[in-house]
Amino acid sequence: MGEHQVQTFSVTDAVELAVVERNGFIESRHAGSAVVLNGDGEVLRSLGDATALVFPRSAMKPFQAVAVMASGVALRGTDAAVATASHSGTTKHVDLVKGLLARAGIDESALGCPSAWPEDQAARDALVRLGATKAPVYMTCSGKHAAMLVACVQNDWPLEGYLAPTHPLQKRILDVVERFTGERPATSGIDGCGAPVHALTLTGLARGIARIATSRSNSPFAIYREAGFLAEAVRENGWVVAGPGQADTVLIERLGLFAKFGAEGIMVVSAPDGTTVALKTLDGSLRVGPIVALSLLVDAGALDAAAVDAVRAELHLDVLAAGHPVGEIRASYV
Repeated sequence: MGEHQVQTFSVTDAVELAVVERNGFIESRHAGSAVVLNGDGEVLRSLGDATALVFPRSAMKPFQAVAVMASGVALRGTDAAVATASHSGTTKHVDLVKGLLARAGIDESALGCPSAWPEDQAARDALVRLGATKAPVYMTCSGKHAAMLVACVQNDWPLEGYLAPTHPLQKRILDVVERFTGERPATSGIDGCGAPVHALTLTGLARGIARIATSRSNSPFAIYREAGFLAEAVRENGWVVAGPGQADTVLIERLGLFAKFGAEGIMVVSAPDGTTVALKTLDGSLRVGPIVALSLLVDAGALDAAAVDAVRAELHLDVLAAGHPVGEIRASYV
């Protein structure tokens, strides 16, 4: 894996997506690529090179969760949401992860993700006061890993080596990725949490996320029923998918969107009508993804501009000087 000389789009293939403005001076510019699809999967707009390959990183999690659910694991509600989460490690998040492991009698030591502290500062401080140490269960991807382990128990697959590309679970995940995106990944790598990650075009990624986000739990097709249950779980449990003050949670809870960020500047957002945005900032910055995606959805007529304005303060877009706003992070594509 990862031996092919394949890479994401170049600087010359990117376009400006957003700027950081301080006192009327453009201090920084973020370049990248983006694509907008309608509910039928047709390209409405393309910025930069939307056909170049990217690693979706944590935006892979919805596909991984669907694969787990389609393998016979009945995940619903918060259990499904934590399986696709990049959670901040609050006590409630960790309890969900431990609950998933307990339902299959799996010890925490089986988690293949690295040890970490919770990203939530209050949760981390509480652990430090208790004299605890970092652990895999606190890691932002532990819900996904717990769900994968439950799938292994459900199907009598070995727990050992569950992250190997040749493991039956990972083969099942790859099949789901190909089915929903309509693409066969050109290359693969290893994500930060240790799981395989597959290179897709931004268009393919958007197509796959749109198919999950628009699936219905009463579909006549089993895999789309599971995707529908996942979509419902995400929209009904936004706090699980990220955490307090996190952009994904804000977009889900306040705007009713299906939203998932990925490391290195990946963002996917799907509106209730199926209009879907996938984007990547070339420098890997995560700070501009939400506002660029929301702006593109507004431009496409899938989201009300006033609704976006109402949540701007929760997206931490102000540029500060001595604690006072003197500018903003804003979308700047044309």
